Amino acid sequence: MKARRGNRGFTLLELLIVIAIILIIAAIAIPNLMRSRMLADEAAAIGTLRTLNTAITTYSATYSNGFPPSLAAMGPPPGGGNNATCDNSNLIDSVLASGQKTGYKYTYTGSNPVSAAAQGCSNPGFNSYTINADPITRGQTGQRSFFTDPSGTVRYNTTQPATATDPPIGG
Repeated sequence: MKARRGNRGFTLLELLIVIAIILIIAAIAIPNLMRSRMLADEAAAIGTLRTLNTAITTYSATYSNGFPPSLAAMGPPPGGGNNATCDNSNLIDSVLASGQKTGYKYTYTGSNPVSAAAQGCSNPGFNSYTINADPITRGQTGQRSFFTDPSGTVRYNTTQPATATDPPIGG
C-alpha cells in the first residue's frame, strides 16, 4: 500500500499564472469601463441640456421676466422648501443650479436683457441665451462639448467648446 501525500495546496508557479491572467483581464476591461463611463457622462450632459431648455421655457412662461437671469434663479430657494419665486423658481435641483453635474460644467449666458425686471423679480431676465456643457476633464469625464440655445438644438464639438455653428447631435 502506498502512503498518501498530504494536501500541499498551490505551487508558487500556479499562483503566479493565476495573477498574470487576472492582470491581463483587468488590462482589457478597465479601458472599456472608462470609455463606457465617459459615454454615460456625455449622454447625461445631453439630457441635462434638454432639461435646462424645458426649465428655461417654463420660467419664461411663469414669471414674464424673459429667460432667467442665471442658473441659480432656476434652482431651489435657499434652505429648501417649495416656495418658488422669480429669483428661486425651483425648476432644477441645487446641484445643477451650481453649474456642475456628472462630469460636466454648465455655463449659462444670457443676452439682450429685458428692459426691467418683472414685478417680484430682483433681476431682469434675458431675451436670448446660450448654454455650454464642457467636460471637467476632457478625455476622462467626456470627450465632446455641447451647446444649446432657444432653438432647443443640441450641438457638439470634440476639441473645444461647442458653438451655434457646430453640427447637431444626430446630424
